[in-house]
Amino acid sequence: MEKPKGNFNILLKVILGIFAFALMASLMIDRFIKITESKVKSQDERVNVLILGKGGEGHAGGDLTDTIILSSISMTGKTADLISIPRDVWVPEIRAKVNSAYYWGNKKPEFGGGIVFAKKNIEVISGLPINYALVLDSSSFKDIINALGGVNIDVASSFTDSLYPIEGKENDLCDGDKEFKCRYETIHFEKGETYMDGTEALKFVRSRNGDNGENTDIAREARQQKIISAIKNKILSKSTLLNPFKMIEVWNVVKSYVETDMDLPSMIVLGKKIIEIDGNMVTSTIPEGILINPPKSQKYDYQYVFVPKSGSWNELQSWIKETLKN
Repeated sequence: MEKPKGNFNILLKVILGIFAFALMASLMIDRFIKITESKVKSQDERVNVLILGKGGEGHAGGDLTDTIILSSISMTGKTADLISIPRDVWVPEIRAKVNSAYYWGNKKPEFGGGIVFAKKNIEVISGLPINYALVLDSSSFKDIINALGGVNIDVASSFTDSLYPIEGKENDLCDGDKEFKCRYETIHFEKGETYMDGTEALKFVRSRNGDNGENTDIAREARQQKIISAIKNKILSKSTLLNPFKMIEVWNVVKSYVETDMDLPSMIVLGKKIIEIDGNMVTSTIPEGILINPPKSQKYDYQYVFVPKSGSWNELQSWIKETLKN
């Protein structure tokens, strides 16, 4: 099974999209308006939130949600479960991969919109009611870091990537150069603590062809976690929390890149709940054997897909329910 994507997008975007606003809102609003947890939709004292990450403008398939996370937040304890749903799961009802549900929901009015249709399809797969959804545009990354005034990153190893793609030159013919060298630039990061603005941080986490062992998924995930930690620390620092203008600036960036069906009271309550949870977030991936990768065939439009081994979603739904009990 493909390695599920999501830690970076989930933590980064939830921290920035919900945490930043919840912190600002709780500091500026909650002292005047009493918002109770009863305002939040839930079942069995849990709130299920679908988190979708899309590439956004400037990316091929910008409305395909290649990050799909089913998050379930306990309203009675200080825990949250994050379950990665592989983007290539095949949904027979729409004859397409689940990562296209949001796209088709926006494309066809009869589907009720991207968020509505994506939630409906995940409900079919998971067997759980989905209370809310967040659609997070990865294009916000650079702008949010710039709004924070940059971040300090401890670079573990020096590395150079001579094949970093230049945005906007993906289809440049490079005046006939068969190696298409004009499509790439060389980037370098030196070991040690380094200040990065949004552009540099984006290159740091996206680099895939670095030397010195930095060309693996594991190395890339480690770099992503460093950025996550740096952003969280910057948001929770006194210089940010005690600066309402800075918080408003960050929120203005966030809200331009985040689509959600949450109302303001629910966002504040859930944001505060996630802050309380802090490190008690359990990330799970679907175990081997529940989903299989069948040979490419006309049945799946000759695509690389995952389907339930048993022929139904029952086994997956049972596993999800057991996971949420722990």
